[in-house]
Amino acid sequence: MCGIVGFTGAAQAAPILLDGLAKLEYRGYDSAGMAVQNAAGKIEVVKAKGRLKVLSEMTDGGSAVPGSCGIGHTRWATHGEPSVINAHPHYSRDQKIAVVHNGIIENFLPLKEFLLKQGKTFRSETDTEVIANLLEYYYEQKNDLRKAVRLTLGRIEGSYALGILCADRPDSMIAVKKDSPLIFGFGEGENFIASDVPAILPYTRSVVYLNDGDMVVFTKNAAQFYDAN
Repeated sequence: MCGIVGFTGAAQAAPILLDGLAKLEYRGYDSAGMAVQNAAGKIEVVKAKGRLKVLSEMTDGGSAVPGSCGIGHTRWATHGEPSVINAHPHYSRDQKIAVVHNGIIENFLPLKEFLLKQGKTFRSETDTEVIANLLEYYYEQKNDLRKAVRLTLGRIEGSYALGILCADRPDSMIAVKKDSPLIFGFGEGENFIASDVPAILPYTRSVVYLNDGDMVVFTKNAAQFYDAN
């Protein structure tokens, strides 16, 4: 089972993401990656096949990827072979949205066909890239990321825990879940998401377990929770 860690705060995100992912290695994985948003809002994605150590060495322990908001992921291949291209996070076509995903999207093929007709492009063999491009499709229409997330969730079938970054929303993140575990951690001037408590125990002991259909929209100083309605 894959692992997710997300952080936004005053500290550098990448070292915290790597530390959290290391605490989730027990879940098993074949590749790892992270997306970090810098002060200008640009989202940089770095991915590696193999052990988490490879990603850590690539990024000098995270110091080579500056920014205080980010998501990290360890992947266990379901759609597509273990590779750098198939590793998470996945960008939308315009690279304004980055997504990490645990779970399986059962109807990704018809959604992919729909998105190709809308001019979207795909780099990987994964079902997750469909989510990134569907988010972009609805975000272009609504110019509201939360609405785009809800519309996307209305189209996909299957299980998911998602961490979502958008270049237009610096230091902000959205997380949602259905049938895959995800927790939210409250900190002092920083907030977290993770697949399991050990990933964020060094930083906070105040956590909430998200229920199916829950969405949390958060920055380092605030969090808004929504249920499926």
